[in-house]
Amino acid sequence: MKVLIVGGGGREHTLVWKLAQSKKVDKIFAAPGNAGIAELAECVDIAAEDRKALLTFALEKKIDLTVIGPEAPLVSGIVDLFNENGLRIFGFDSRGALLEGSKVWAKEFMRKYKIPTGDFAAFDDYSSAQKALDIGSPPYVVKADGLAAGKGVIICETREEARKAIDSMMKEKAFGEAGARVVIEEYLDGPELSILAIFDGKDYRLFVPSQDHKRAFENDEGPNTGGMGAYAPVPLLDHDLSEKIRIEIIEPTLNGIQAEEVTGAGVIYFGLIITSDGPKVLEYNCRFGDPETQVILPLFKGDLFEILYEATNKNLESVDFENSEDACVCIVMASGGYPGAYEKGFAISGLEDADDQGSIVFHAGTAIKDNKLVTNGGRVLGVTAVARTLREALDKAYRGVDSIEFEGHFHRKDIGHKGLES
Repeated sequence: MKVLIVGGGGREHTLVWKLAQSKKVDKIFAAPGNAGIAELAECVDIAAEDRKALLTFALEKKIDLTVIGPEAPLVSGIVDLFNENGLRIFGFDSRGALLEGSKVWAKEFMRKYKIPTGDFAAFDDYSSAQKALDIGSPPYVVKADGLAAGKGVIICETREEARKAIDSMMKEKAFGEAGARVVIEEYLDGPELSILAIFDGKDYRLFVPSQDHKRAFENDEGPNTGGMGAYAPVPLLDHDLSEKIRIEIIEPTLNGIQAEEVTGAGVIYFGLIITSDGPKVLEYNCRFGDPETQVILPLFKGDLFEILYEATNKNLESVDFENSEDACVCIVMASGGYPGAYEKGFAISGLEDADDQGSIVFHAGTAIKDNKLVTNGGRVLGVTAVARTLREALDKAYRGVDSIEFEGHFHRKDIGHKGLES
């Protein structure tokens, strides 16, 4: 079977790494891929957002399964396009992708299907958004309605911070058209976790729950990023809480997807917060998370290709789905300045030493220049380790991080510590 992976980050490297382990996969292409992916797949110079070029390539190469990594192609309707042309693709159609593509649509979906979440109000008028701050009290959560690469959520401790956030989104266009409409949300307090479900239209399976670290610096300080690391499993999630999440959130969401006549098989990412009133939904994503994928797939014991392929047949029930009881940690090594401005093109060394420490190094923003591996993004590498316990996995992963060098790099030194405290 021939597989096409769309995207070029750490999530896509992990997908390629796992799919390459399947005996049913003969050839993997990645568009556009990165330097790490190129060791396992043939990279093709097609942007993830170029739907027409991807369609042409998939038709020419007779691709058996296309798997979409990032959110933008899903929101723009790549699944609809591939389906119209008789190509098998894993991902939700453009209507299903609205769960991530529009914060307003997602919040109204939750309200409609009685899924617990924070109170909210949506605004497409700047003055109305500013006036709303006088009604409520801080802290506020201000969100850009559209896609903002994981950075369009600003937690504001004061009314003045919230005013600046609205200015940034609606007047200064910090997130382009994504910020033309904003959501002002109730601030919810409690530990966060992510649960990813594969849904085939009638049945679902759950990966190991994980916990991401969004803020750039230790102690959850600094600006939001795409994610600075993750670990799995999450100790606070006992059987009773898991059942409550399943009954009150996961199954009502999937029932709502069916009721909305969403087509396609895909991943629903539940971004949850465990409040004093119980679990609530912070956000949905409609694809594999990043960096959550880097910790859940090393713990997945089945054949990922078989799972994704059969999901597109609405046949998840026919395949084995089993997660390991081990622990996994991913530490993101980022370019200096990320998530703001940063430089590219710095040489990377020490990957072989990290391998010797037992780490799996997933490339996020890398390239080959003059036959050397160099930085090519804000998040550069995801140093990942699996072990029997979280402490052992952390020790192994951080030894891997210490083995790797590139100019200006930084990483959080407290990834997974909340799991140790539980």
